[in-house]
Amino acid sequence: MTTVEKPVPAHKDRSFFGQPRALANIFGVEMWERFSFYGMQGILLLYLYYSAADGGLGIEQATAAGIVGAYGGGVYLSTILGAWIADRVLGSERVLFYSAIVIMLGHIALALVPGVAGVTAGLLLIAVGSGGLKANATSVVGSLYTRDDPRLDAGFSLFYLGINLGAFFGPILTGLLQTTAGFHFGFGLAAVGMAIGLTQYSFGRKSLPEVVHQVPSPLPRSRWTRYLVGAVAVVVLVVVLVLAGVITADGLVTLVIALTVVATISYFVVILRNRQISIVERKQVYAFIPLFLASAVFWSLSQQQFTVVTIYTDERLDRHLFGWEIPVSWIQSFNPVFIILLSGVFAALWTRWGSRQPSTPVKFALGTAVMGVAFLGFLPFVGGGANSTPMLAMIGILFVLTVAELLIGPVGLALTTKLAPAPFRTQMVALFFLSIALGTAVSGWLAQWYTEVPETLYFSVIGGVAILFGIGLAVFARPVLRLMGGVR
Repeated sequence: MTTVEKPVPAHKDRSFFGQPRALANIFGVEMWERFSFYGMQGILLLYLYYSAADGGLGIEQATAAGIVGAYGGGVYLSTILGAWIADRVLGSERVLFYSAIVIMLGHIALALVPGVAGVTAGLLLIAVGSGGLKANATSVVGSLYTRDDPRLDAGFSLFYLGINLGAFFGPILTGLLQTTAGFHFGFGLAAVGMAIGLTQYSFGRKSLPEVVHQVPSPLPRSRWTRYLVGAVAVVVLVVVLVLAGVITADGLVTLVIALTVVATISYFVVILRNRQISIVERKQVYAFIPLFLASAVFWSLSQQQFTVVTIYTDERLDRHLFGWEIPVSWIQSFNPVFIILLSGVFAALWTRWGSRQPSTPVKFALGTAVMGVAFLGFLPFVGGGANSTPMLAMIGILFVLTVAELLIGPVGLALTTKLAPAPFRTQMVALFFLSIALGTAVSGWLAQWYTEVPETLYFSVIGGVAILFGIGLAVFARPVLRLMGGVR
């Protein structure tokens, strides 16, 4: 007689570094997706503004930085679409799987289709696919824990470790291929990485809890046609505006910022006016607003790694190491290296302190202020020429930036799952990603400003504003914490 082994309940399952085993599968697919995402993004700006003789498209530097910011904002803006489809049509797990396929197709387009056509098709596919995967991967991780599970923050820190393993190796390998074989070989490696992640995830789909396959608030089939027609109309409108010259590369980042602001306000209004959420849940959503703003400020600085810091590295940083000049994209691997080294430390720290750890509003305040300090670190080196900034200075700045990120990044993801009203489980994650969308798009807009004003003014203002915002949030931390209704 054979016996059927019953699955271990998630709250008792500690087979993956003390966390549920299913976390390993999400860890893996997110790691490979970030490998492809950051690997491609590590060379994207260079591809856009390098001359044709160097294998690039020769786009003006400020415009190219704006495109990168708009694309990055579009990635996180599209989490709305991915979350809505998950909550209303397919469920989180299916959207995650199909999104991974779309991402892979986008990287293939960048690798095989030359010129502006390849960039347009590739970035659109990657933006839509990444948005769907990001919101739903986070939601799936949150579903592995109960709201009061003390392992939650530590679990998200491990999840964040997977993200940064991919973010470390991606720019190194794609950057090496870009400098030795060309940009399209680098983009091709990103496609291969995503294919590996998709294959690995396919084998582990059945180990996920049943809740991730459910559709929390199914859309009646009678309304499917209406939404499909609306989606087609939006696509047609965008194509017409592009062809008519209304939407241009120069104004793309401003458009993404405007769309993100409108989407954010609309989302908060929809959630707060929903009659299915309780009074406690409504207060928790109000508490989320100042944390949303802090997150947007933080990411508007952090995401400049792919705009301002990339330009600065290309033009000002001394990249010579033992007689060899390292690729520009390798600088972007220092941040994930520090996260890999420190994420376990932070996870252990939060677990050890338990209820004595700083509250989420205090962590957000510290993270925002520390990020401002990181940007002030550029001030001693402004005004120099080529090779004027030592490598150790950049490493120090990126270390401080990483400490700030660990106070907001994984903590923010965990907080979102704690504060999410039941009918908006995945869409609340998308709302958090809208703060990253806004910050990322603003980082592209700021990069355009960077090319026009003195560096001393730029870094002083950017760093100072972040520090002041962090201080302001710290002052109001207690009222925000009261609105959170027992969630820390």
